[in-house]
Amino acid sequence: MVTGSQSVLHLSVPHTLKAQNAGLFVSRGSAMHPTRVINSHELIFVKQGELDMWEEDQIFHLCAGDTLHLWPNRRHGSTQIMPPGLKFYWIHFDLVAGIQTNRLGADEALNWSIQMPQMNRIAKPEKLEQLFHMFLDDQESGNLQPGAANLLMLLMLGEASRPAEENSVELDAIKTVATWAHTYIKLNYDRPISAGKIAEAIGYNLDYVGRIYNQVYNCTLTDAIHRRRIHVACQYLLDTRVTIEQISNKCGFNDPDYFRRIFRRYMQISPGAYRKEYSRIHVNTH
Repeated sequence: MVTGSQSVLHLSVPHTLKAQNAGLFVSRGSAMHPTRVINSHELIFVKQGELDMWEEDQIFHLCAGDTLHLWPNRRHGSTQIMPPGLKFYWIHFDLVAGIQTNRLGADEALNWSIQMPQMNRIAKPEKLEQLFHMFLDDQESGNLQPGAANLLMLLMLGEASRPAEENSVELDAIKTVATWAHTYIKLNYDRPISAGKIAEAIGYNLDYVGRIYNQVYNCTLTDAIHRRRIHVACQYLLDTRVTIEQISNKCGFNDPDYFRRIFRRYMQISPGAYRKEYSRIHVNTH
């Protein structure tokens, strides 16, 4: 979802890009993307979860499989605390002097080789992830040569410019059912729900709902229930002083010990330690 017009990166190929550094961000549910202005391009690719970003007067809501291109010298940041379980790749790059580039509105077109929308649901996210893996593996080992880095960056932009097919009736139906299930979880996480109850509530077979939900959101229904509950639990831990037992009940867990095990599984830290470690940071950044 985007408010305002998008911007398309038009790039004449072959030309040399200058790749900088890259990384994989894993959210623990306590931080926001910094508000900043940088002098390089940044490509973000969401692997898992949902990310809400803004750039100047535009707002972007990204899900798994979406990419976002942030322009240099434009202020950007996240609109809210990034939820636990969110994972996204990022890479910074420059366009070397002499490359023909233009920042144009989405309704303008040039017959150049790469035309990358500012935000895009890409056709083959697994290919882009593989390119990020190659880049990060060599970066971490110290074997990433500039020429190889630039070539991988060019291939990333090529994958990020290819939109997924959104026109088929079947795909629209799949996305609709997955969205119903996702909304049901958001509205009923504090109740005793299960994957079976979700499928029953929206009127579809459990195997079908589970399969298409995993296809759209890249996780199981049970995993989605846990993530939503843990996300809300993190907010309670940071914003209130209610007990962990009360938070467990408010988030749909009947057993506080089970809540603690699930919380540690997703956050790699206990609820009490999370509150102690991050509540001060949370207060200081507001």
